[in-house]
Amino acid sequence: MQRLPLGPLYYEYSHRVEPRLRIKPGETIAVETEDAFSGQIRTDDDRRDKNRMPYSNPQTGPIWVEGAAPGDTLAVTIQSISPTLGQCCTRTSDPNQLAQWLGDDCPHGTHVCPIRDGQVYWSESLTIPYAPMLGCIGTAPGWGSPTTVPAGSHGGNMDIVEVCPGSTIYLPVFVDGAYLYLGDAHAAMGHGELSASGLEMPAESVLTVELITGQRVAGPRIVTSEAIMTVASGCPMERAAAQAFAQLILWMEHDYGWNRWRAYDLLTHVATTSMGYYGIGTIGAKVAKRYATIGAKVAKRYAENPC
Repeated sequence: MQRLPLGPLYYEYSHRVEPRLRIKPGETIAVETEDAFSGQIRTDDDRRDKNRMPYSNPQTGPIWVEGAAPGDTLAVTIQSISPTLGQCCTRTSDPNQLAQWLGDDCPHGTHVCPIRDGQVYWSESLTIPYAPMLGCIGTAPGWGSPTTVPAGSHGGNMDIVEVCPGSTIYLPVFVDGAYLYLGDAHAAMGHGELSASGLEMPAESVLTVELITGQRVAGPRIVTSEAIMTVASGCPMERAAAQAFAQLILWMEHDYGWNRWRAYDLLTHVATTSMGYYGIGTIGAKVAKRYATIGAKVAKRYAENPC
């Protein structure tokens, strides 16, 4: 298994840098990443210094996938995400939109938490289950170099909790080699990432990267053991939600045999959502596999009796 150790940190999804690792489709690789604070917080006394490092969410990469070309799709299955220091950290000093109601005198709130025995020790009396995920994973667009703050059709800073071990993330390929990046691992995170940081940690992620040729998804898709999901991002969030649901309906139509309007009807009653960082309006729309996979039968009945 090839390994990509921690090295230069990237704050853009760019195809204009030299790939650090070249792999063949189907390879399983281990990738080390730094935390979202660029390693500035290791103790409760440390502070995030934006004058010295103004950027957030450093990425490891890029990873070149042999044979990947514009119009293809990467299928990245996350096998595991492990802390490299046995701890994680967070901070609460940027209330942003909440300041209207809470005030803006929020303390820095640096908080380092040990990780052991499948638990994050938030305090001596309170533990949080270790539920690792990647806040950022994406490919390089063919035009421009988005930073690691927003999310978009390339993936990026989605902060969706389902980007976790056991899930497969589908990402569009825009340039030869795909240029895959990842980082911003969390030991756990609530939906919405309220303080703009999860329980951030440097980590080692083990991934299997497959290539689907001749088919490109419109935006990020996630398949878990229980559900299929599409992800969209933008403000206002209701616009992103509409886009995510529309892409989910089209996916159900194309791959699962659903009539789009019957899928539209069904999702009204059984769909659920997953929220990424609320400040940039990221939302995942998902439906249980047990509903998606009966699409052909439903479409046939609807064609025979559309009423």
